[in-house]
Amino acid sequence: MKFLLIIVATFTCSVTYSQNMMGNKDSLKAWYLKDKATDGFAGISLGKAYQLLKNKKSTPIIVAVIDSGVDTTHEDLKATLWHNPKEIPNNGIDDDANGYVDDYYGWNFLGGKDGRNVEKASSEKARVYHAYKAIYSDNQIDETKLSSEEKYKYQMWVQAAREIEPSEEISAQLPMMQRVRTTLIALDSTIKKEANKKEYTADELETLSLTSSEGKMAKSKFLNLMKMIGLGSEVKNTMVIEIINEEVDKMQDDAEAKNTPPVDYRATIIKDKANDINDKFYGNKDVMASTSMHGTHVSGIIAAGRNNGIGMDGVADNVKVMMLRAVPNGDEYDKDIALAIRYAVDNGAKVINMSFGKSFSPDKQWVDDAFKYAASKDVLIIHAAGNDAKNIDSTNNFPSSVFLDNTVAKNVITVGASSDPAIAKSYTASFSNYGRVGVDVFAPGNQIYSTLPGGNTYGFLDGTSMASPVVAGLAGLLRSYYPKLTAEQIKQAINSSATS
Repeated sequence: MKFLLIIVATFTCSVTYSQNMMGNKDSLKAWYLKDKATDGFAGISLGKAYQLLKNKKSTPIIVAVIDSGVDTTHEDLKATLWHNPKEIPNNGIDDDANGYVDDYYGWNFLGGKDGRNVEKASSEKARVYHAYKAIYSDNQIDETKLSSEEKYKYQMWVQAAREIEPSEEISAQLPMMQRVRTTLIALDSTIKKEANKKEYTADELETLSLTSSEGKMAKSKFLNLMKMIGLGSEVKNTMVIEIINEEVDKMQDDAEAKNTPPVDYRATIIKDKANDINDKFYGNKDVMASTSMHGTHVSGIIAAGRNNGIGMDGVADNVKVMMLRAVPNGDEYDKDIALAIRYAVDNGAKVINMSFGKSFSPDKQWVDDAFKYAASKDVLIIHAAGNDAKNIDSTNNFPSSVFLDNTVAKNVITVGASSDPAIAKSYTASFSNYGRVGVDVFAPGNQIYSTLPGGNTYGFLDGTSMASPVVAGLAGLLRSYYPKLTAEQIKQAINSSATS
């Protein structure tokens, strides 16, 4: 929603970008790694940590990232991506006989055997509402006669039915945003045609000489937008368009959710037995796909090459990132998450980062069982708290460390997003979920600079999605230098090191 408000301001007001509005972005590129006392930023004091570790030896650690995918060609990630040692890439053979053919970098649970990939998914709210509408909508349900499983599904449907109506805000903004998107694409088209360039960054656009009145206007408006969004001057126009398309599409889906059953992309592309957790050998090897922005950014925060003179430094210096693509543009499926966790555990990951979440979990038991399986193998799970500015002690944010049987996972850290007064005039990120019980720690998640798709592209993103990998990187670092510590001990160390 932040992006949409910026777009509205750009196209409906006389908004002009200046360097003073953004501050010196270069000084913010690694703020989250810095130390308050020595550097002036409320980061994680990573330099001090490495000084303490200076004479210690480390062992390689695998950190699994369950996300949207990763740019396997990125200059700052190529050396830190996990390679399945038992798999020969691209030979069409399941060399390690684990059921996943050519799983060299990890696995794509959102792929079809024909090479196609699920890129977009509906909200879980819409899926739940339409899945149970015929059963519950016109019936008087006596909850006392329902089993615990039936009661869970019924109460979930009641919540979905209550929330399925589009908000007044979305209803009012959607028509305007659709027009704005059309205008934005037209501006981009004008720039590309006159400059004879398909892609350009904000820095490059600033130097382009466009002579026509249409070109000058398009340059001014699009440049203002690129800079005000705050992704950074190195981010390309194509990524800006992609982000806006995703945001507007989500608004449109939310507006139509009650009256339009969600499109089942899973059935047409993946073609698995969606309601059978034992049907697990589906998907394909394409962990990059075409929607890897989020996962590439997360991966860089954890493990971008350190001290290599390019881009930025990840948190951990001796970890490999295993990518498990299971998060589309929209809400993830519980089945994919459960199986991705199990894949990570079975293939040696000791830390799993999960920068995603939703308000409904129809197959929560599958995810609960996967959490318990990870705990049995001493694997630590790091999960983003969410970006709704809500108290998750009283509202749902799945996956949750509280199981259906009301026991609590001891191997899960839930992470909120912190900031710095130099960035947001506060030590907390205004968008972050919170909770005395539901959130374990806060970590930097505002204006985080990391890798982006494109081979050599970097930029700033916000969210608890960025805070979670900061903690996952720290967990990987600790497990690398202190391999005898258990997942629970690492969690305790991280929680106790947080300052208030």
